[in-house]
Amino acid sequence: MQRAAARVLRGARGLLYERHGEPSAVVQLKDLEVAELGDSDVHIKMLAAPINPADINMIQGTYAILSPLPAVGGNEGVGEVLEVGRRVAALKPGDWVIPATSGLGTWRTQGVFPEKMLLKVPSDIPVLCAATLSVNPCTAYRMLADFETLAPGDSVIQNAANSGVGQAVIQIAKASGIKTINVVRDRPDLPKLVERLMALGADHVITEEMLRKPEMKDIFKSIPKPRLALNCVGGKSTTEMLRHLQPKGTMVTYGGMAKQPVMVPVSAFIFRDVRLRGFWMTQWRKDHEQDQESVASMMDALCQLIRRGHLMAPACTEVPLQDYKEALEAAMKPFTSSKQILLF
Repeated sequence: MQRAAARVLRGARGLLYERHGEPSAVVQLKDLEVAELGDSDVHIKMLAAPINPADINMIQGTYAILSPLPAVGGNEGVGEVLEVGRRVAALKPGDWVIPATSGLGTWRTQGVFPEKMLLKVPSDIPVLCAATLSVNPCTAYRMLADFETLAPGDSVIQNAANSGVGQAVIQIAKASGIKTINVVRDRPDLPKLVERLMALGADHVITEEMLRKPEMKDIFKSIPKPRLALNCVGGKSTTEMLRHLQPKGTMVTYGGMAKQPVMVPVSAFIFRDVRLRGFWMTQWRKDHEQDQESVASMMDALCQLIRRGHLMAPACTEVPLQDYKEALEAAMKPFTSSKQILLF
């Protein structure tokens, strides 16, 4: 079915890139054309949208999926429904929605999208929680649920523990009685970071250097060795983390911040039968397009944790849309512990 002609709505603006490259060079704030509302469409105004590493990679042209150019940046965020087409039954004006798929282009003030590309979320949760819900907490939830059957008292080890996923892992695990060993890079403000992660519910916070030291044995006097390791780094960090995994344990790789391969000693496979898996939230969503029950169950569980105060948004810096250049620069700095959130 051919979509109706686009129109320029007053105030419809967004962060557009017409070629791939460094965000500071290719992203521009421009007026956007917004499609006429079709029967199955939803007109939304965006409330808030984060800048995630995958968003940067898509603009650079290095991500596994790329939007057709020209494209509006952003894959995550929360919007409020303004108007719905006459065949839309599940949404009404005033509802909050988040993307159901990648590539929506959330760095915009408003837009018209097919209903199937949106998921309704409760409007009684904090806006920053809703804006950062569809990627990192979902990734954390699935990795904790889908690879090992974890019971209260079991433990998980993860690197990049201060990332958005890492913070969500700490909180979801804590709410389930699962212990976390959290690995971070050494940095000037390490004590402050350790304090913040402990406040979220981390049981142990250690540096990558500590992974190699004999003192690691002291940790395992009070908690069992982990059956699950979550890797977002690669390189030496991953090899060292793997040494502490239980026999027959699973390591799940969901990122590669070090841009180095996962190196595994042959002995880990032969004598300890470790399992190496990968996870990509985008693929999980594709695989479960016809399984809305699984999606709804996950979103409900996460929203319940948010309501109970067991799952908070990651540390955020709120930035007005017009200051997007500073936000993009800040999002790309090393040792970033605060997620940049665009406000519209």
